[in-house]
Formats: sequence, C-alpha cells, structure tokens
Amino acid sequence: MTLMPIDTRRGFLGLLAACSAAAILPAAPARALTQGQATALVQQAVDEVYAVINSGRPAARMYRDFEGIFVRHADVDAIARTVLGPAARQVSAAQFAAYAQALQGFVARKYGKRFREFIGGRIEVRGARQLKSFWAVDSTAYLSGQSPMAVEWHVSDRSGRPRFFNLIIEGVNMLATEREEIRAMLARNRGDIAALTAALQQAG
Repeated sequence: MTLMPIDTRRGFLGLLAACSAAAILPAAPARALTQGQATALVQQAVDEVYAVINSGRPAARMYRDFEGIFVRHADVDAIARTVLGPAARQVSAAQFAAYAQALQGFVARKYGKRFREFIGGRIEVRGARQLKSFWAVDSTAYLSGQSPMAVEWHVSDRSGRPRFFNLIIEGVNMLATEREEIRAMLARNRGDIAALTAALQQAG
C-alpha cells in the first residue's frame, strides 16, 4: 500500500479535530477525568464523524454537521486561543467570540470538503494513557488504499467536561499546523482581529 500524501493526512486530521501541542496549553491536572471517559469521548466523536461521512447528505448540511461535532467534543475556546496566540489577550470578549465562531466554521468547511477521501474507512480506538495534564487516547485509522495511521487524541476536562484539544498523526501536530496558518492570516490582515474574522468566514 502507498503512504498517504502529507496534504491528505492533514485533511484527515482536520476533519476529525477541526484544528488542533499539549505543551502549549497551561498545565492543569485532569484528576476527575478517567481513562474510560477519555476513550469514550474519542469513540463518540469518531462514530459521529463517520455517520456524517456516510450519510449521503448535501455538502452544505455535512459542513454544519461537522461543525456541530467540533463544538460538542472539542475544547473550542482553548484551540481558538492557542492558534491565535498573544493576540487573544488583546481583544474584547465579543471580538474573541466572533473570531472563535468563524474559526469553527472555517475548519468545518475546509476539511469537510475532503470527506469523500474517508468514505469506507474506519478508526479503531485502542486505549489511553495519562500524561501530566491530560489523557492521550491512541487509535489507528484505516483508509482505503493507504497504510494504517497512528492517531493520538489529547483529551482534558479543563473546560468542565471531557473534550479533545489536539491530535497527533504520525508526528504531524494539527494544533501547531493550524496555529501557523491562522497567525499567517492575522499577519496578512495587519493584526486586525475583525478582518481575520471576516477572512475566516469567507475562506475554507
């Protein structure tokens, strides 16, 4: 079998996580979060993603469904702050909320457009191990015509309930990848968060 091209692997990553390194986030022990809860979260997210992929719904409806999965199971606030960087501390709450909402829609459209690559695939969730401040849930992704891929989900209950905030697939860190893209977009818009929000609403 052939190896998956890097752009396809990133597409796969984004479709599952919508954005997506642990070291970037402040340490906070996940004392209440259990191994079973972390694993169950990942399994639920995977099941929902593939239900949408195989639903046969119109593309626009699928993008909304992918965005809903992201909102339910990802720590959108932590992801949005991490990819934006220091600028997140310099904007108003209203500006940040508008940006975060635009970001989640951008991610859903950007990666949702590649859903056909994943029809007929599957992800096997194998187990989890606790790191200093979160759980790392291990899984293997099988896509048609591609070699199996190791996917590691980072799950925390920092937001008040179990959510994932990053994915690593064979060494590719999605949170870091999206951080580079969003900060480049912000730079092109001369640091204007409103302009970045508008750009995100139109892109993807």
